[in-house]
Amino acid sequence: MPTYTALTTLMGEPAAQALGEALEALEPAPTGVGVFEVEDGSGLWEVGGYFMDQPSDVELALLTALHGAKPFVVSEIPETDWVAHVRRELAPVEAGRFFVYGAHDADKVPADKVSLLIEAAMAFGTGHHGTTQGCLLSLEDYVSEGGHARNVIDVGCGTAVLAMAAAAVWGDVVIASDIDPVAVEVAEVNAQANGMADKITCLEAIGFGHEVIAEKAPFDLVFANILKGPLIDLAPDMSAHCAKGGTIILSGLLIEQADEVQAVYEKNGFELSQRRDIGEWTALRMCKK
Repeated sequence: MPTYTALTTLMGEPAAQALGEALEALEPAPTGVGVFEVEDGSGLWEVGGYFMDQPSDVELALLTALHGAKPFVVSEIPETDWVAHVRRELAPVEAGRFFVYGAHDADKVPADKVSLLIEAAMAFGTGHHGTTQGCLLSLEDYVSEGGHARNVIDVGCGTAVLAMAAAAVWGDVVIASDIDPVAVEVAEVNAQANGMADKITCLEAIGFGHEVIAEKAPFDLVFANILKGPLIDLAPDMSAHCAKGGTIILSGLLIEQADEVQAVYEKNGFELSQRRDIGEWTALRMCKK
């Protein structure tokens, strides 16, 4: 059966959060509500609801009037086997020595590559996105240049593909942390599927805010493939938890956002080692002076 989405935008986080709460109270109730900042510097926020039954145009119009939002755009989504769809669309990805694949492509794994299994049902962070590819290629260059990191953390790890890549290269235990408990569960499943359960320590944490992370710091290599805003907020903590001469690999950045993030990190004691643009995305590799 079809499902429905209703999406709108409005200015400012408080107004967006209030609209999101009001959307949850609709009848029929949405199965989920999302509130996200539009990462273009405009100050706009997107609010969306997902419905099993078509939402009322009248009720949505009242919400937009009460909260000062643009009119909701309602779309019907046909019934789709999304896992099968993703499996068809997600071909294996090669990034330097790394080969990222789903179980449906297990017969395509080259013997001379570092292979990383990420299930298609866990599509975010499979390596297909330009940010993940950029981070893997930055790691490839770091290793090719003689880099060896014995103490590594992947902040905002998602599927933990970056943490597993580092563990596969050096064989040391890597911390994979995320603010989202579901992501932490996904990271644990992927680590086990790749035979790395003893090499990946998965933690639920906000940034570096965990006692295990504090005990392990400072780190020789830090991955942070998140978003511009959190990266900027994280810069002082990144400096505090990165070893002198250590390396950070940052992504989740649109090309037009990279200069601002680079400048913030330079003010916090880092210098640029490499910048890599893939499509509309950028990965920055920086060294702590």
